[in-house]
Amino acid sequence: MTENQINADEFQNPFVFNVGWKSAFEDEEFIKVFSSDILENYIINKRWYGGKASTLKYIEVVDSFKIASEKNTYYGVLLEVNFKEAFYQHYFMPVSFMKVEDLDTNTIIAPVKMNGVEGFLVDALHQEDFRKLLFDKIVNSGEKTTLKVRFHKGEKLEEKEYKSSKFMGVEQSNTSVIYNDTLVLKIFRRIYISTNPDYEISRFLTERMDFKSSPAYTGSISVAMSEGNITLGLMQELVPNQGDAWQFMLEEVDHIFDNLKHKKIKICKLPDIELFKRLKLNAVPHEIIDWVGLSIFIRIQTLATRTAEMHIALGGDFHDTAFTPTTYNGDYSVWLKNRLTYQFQNRLNILENNLHKLDGLALELANQFLDHKKDIRKLFLDFDWTKMKSERIRIHGDYHLGQVLVNGDDFTILDFEGEPESTIRDRKVKQPPLKDVAGMFRSFHYSIYATIFNNKEKYPYDQEDLFHAGEILFKYFVGVFIHTYTEVAQAGNLNIGYRSEIDFLLKYHLLEKAVYELGYELNSRPRWSVIPLTGIASIMNFEKIKYSHDTK
Repeated sequence: MTENQINADEFQNPFVFNVGWKSAFEDEEFIKVFSSDILENYIINKRWYGGKASTLKYIEVVDSFKIASEKNTYYGVLLEVNFKEAFYQHYFMPVSFMKVEDLDTNTIIAPVKMNGVEGFLVDALHQEDFRKLLFDKIVNSGEKTTLKVRFHKGEKLEEKEYKSSKFMGVEQSNTSVIYNDTLVLKIFRRIYISTNPDYEISRFLTERMDFKSSPAYTGSISVAMSEGNITLGLMQELVPNQGDAWQFMLEEVDHIFDNLKHKKIKICKLPDIELFKRLKLNAVPHEIIDWVGLSIFIRIQTLATRTAEMHIALGGDFHDTAFTPTTYNGDYSVWLKNRLTYQFQNRLNILENNLHKLDGLALELANQFLDHKKDIRKLFLDFDWTKMKSERIRIHGDYHLGQVLVNGDDFTILDFEGEPESTIRDRKVKQPPLKDVAGMFRSFHYSIYATIFNNKEKYPYDQEDLFHAGEILFKYFVGVFIHTYTEVAQAGNLNIGYRSEIDFLLKYHLLEKAVYELGYELNSRPRWSVIPLTGIASIMNFEKIKYSHDTK
């Protein structure tokens, strides 16, 4: 049975239980069959399931809670998925039972007969009654409760009455529901026995700092466990937007490369600059403005301003210890070096195992990377915390163009969950705000190279010339951004250090991000590994590779 299609044969073979739905999760036999025979077939096909690269061993129902509307009984089920590779993940599934005659969705978990009543187990989010129930519980909640499931109404929540609900776009790693066309409730599918950073930061930015450039926090759903609180849902205002900044940047860069042809620009004559050179807008050479245009630089200034304001807010509270700025110390240095040397070794192993998939420039860059692995490792180990005069704060942690919405001439920053590969504890470690800036710079780099790759036939230039133009463009984007960011951050008393420290941290975290990306590209689209490899070569000032053939 596919995800969105009910096979007629399935009606004939329901799972039969001798317990009614209202007592289902008190029955050991039901839980046993549900967690093995039913869920193991269902969960592996879901978009939000993050264990597809591993081998499922067994699923266990860790806990469940009952929540009822006037019409129906629902269960929130907390699952532990165990893998043969000796690790586990936790997931949240709201489950509903619908009688055959009431079924109004194709997304079913399994046909069942509960104490003689035929019907289907379905994901409760596909029932409007359940979505309305969640909305009403948040709207009518108070802060204090002794219940296991806790609903919280945010200070900025003005909506009082449920009108409508619908899913937001395609299902991603979380499931988002739009209410009344004004609010969005993100249900976290993968959960952690700790408060989710997205909830923590969103609520802090809204209710403590009144930060305007991220969606306002309006409510949440959590479960109180003996080990800690688990965040199940985060409700925020729905921000009007024209799409994300990644798509916006791809269109801008495509237009910029089109200009090379239309304006008959000689790439070899374009003025180059060093990476991290600070640039006021009026210091950008007229040849670059003629090629690129002024508007994209103005947009980059706005994005830099919003980024700095985000960091000022995240580092601006001296009461809540979770958000108090802190200095560097030996513990942080050990944590950082251990983390990065482990990640670096992992990428080396992946690269060596995938070398046969590469050719052309990608292969040459990969061999250069392997030849210089000691130099790269040394740079990671060169982090000397005693020389750091700046401060560490809570940061976004997974900051790139896809996490930013275009809102007219402005930008809105979202998704504060942190780096998907990191543990929940690591995501809450205070880090240099320049790590986020480096993440955005890597995203600029990607947007330029993705444009070249996706439009090869469109621009009448050799790939080497396009890459050269791309590197120049990247450095001007970075120069304008870092000038504005530094000015705004320092004016807001955010301690990011002096110039040499800023440049060191940017280089350090650019390298970290590029090495991180390398693993993803080698595993999913080896041809694109040339992008992080080019970034690494540029950051490390490796000798420029002369090549005469395209990457394929």
